[in-house]
Amino acid sequence: MDLDALTAARREEWARLEELSRTRRLTGAEVDELVTRYRAASADLADAKTSAGRSIQGDHISTMLSRARLRLTGAPENVLRQLPRFFLLQLPAALYRVRWTTLAIALGFIAVGTATALWISGDPALVATLGSEMQLQQYADSEFTDYYSENHPAAFAGTVWTNNAWIAVQCVLFGITGFWPIMVLVQNAVGVGTAAAIMLAFDRGDVFLLYIAPHGLLELTCIFVAAAAGLGIFWAWAAPGRRTRGEALAAAGRSLATIAIGLVFALAVAGLIEGFVTAQPWPWPVKIGIGALALALFVVYMVVVGGRAVRSGETGDLTEYEAGTPTVVAG
Repeated sequence: MDLDALTAARREEWARLEELSRTRRLTGAEVDELVTRYRAASADLADAKTSAGRSIQGDHISTMLSRARLRLTGAPENVLRQLPRFFLLQLPAALYRVRWTTLAIALGFIAVGTATALWISGDPALVATLGSEMQLQQYADSEFTDYYSENHPAAFAGTVWTNNAWIAVQCVLFGITGFWPIMVLVQNAVGVGTAAAIMLAFDRGDVFLLYIAPHGLLELTCIFVAAAAGLGIFWAWAAPGRRTRGEALAAAGRSLATIAIGLVFALAVAGLIEGFVTAQPWPWPVKIGIGALALALFVVYMVVVGGRAVRSGETGDLTEYEAGTPTVVAG
């Protein structure tokens, strides 16, 4: 095939295709024409590639087709226009789906942490394995509380935020393993219980609770939610139901991974409370009240806003247009 001859013969048709591709508003007849000319140009590109391989003319046709295809299929939705749907529908719906698992995890965490604290603090021999009496006394008297004020509040808040956000993301992304979220929860429960045991052994249990409560209410809840999301992804893989294992895993991964994004923002709030509230010389009811208010807002967002989103048909997953048409099964 003579590519120069093809270009000369199709120049006006290609020019018309480019014109239609750039037109902001198309009538029904113009859309039909755009589709027809798109198909014709696709055939020209196939002929050009078959006869001459890659060429300047072929690249030109390919560019025209890309622009026309974008005009036919539509450009991706503006990210700023997607944000309201994400925060008002997708994220709260995903959080609502894991509410009961989150509650079960929270109760299990409290049980493990409390059992660890009471077991160790009740046995002087076990307390002694944690360090010398002088070291433990110093930890109970000053090190535990100094931890919240030894660094600049902004730097401290940023540090705990990034650390906790990384833990939450790991729980979600590695949740498919089934054991990773559980391992993280047990490690943290034992760690919290051990710290509480030292404080109890030196009659400082009240200090432990007062310093943990302001930021810990929201911070630990976020970790519980992340673990619930990760285990939800694992369960979708382990028990896919009528869908294939790949389809169930993809749907769960898309919907529950949004939780990891949302928790980054929630943990930022918890980090700000830990950095700027916990160590302040304010009355404890005020500091704990701030933490309780943050948790209450999160729970309302999760249960009330999420429940409304689920009842409206939202699942937290992408729309069918975004994710692709699902496979239809009978029964």
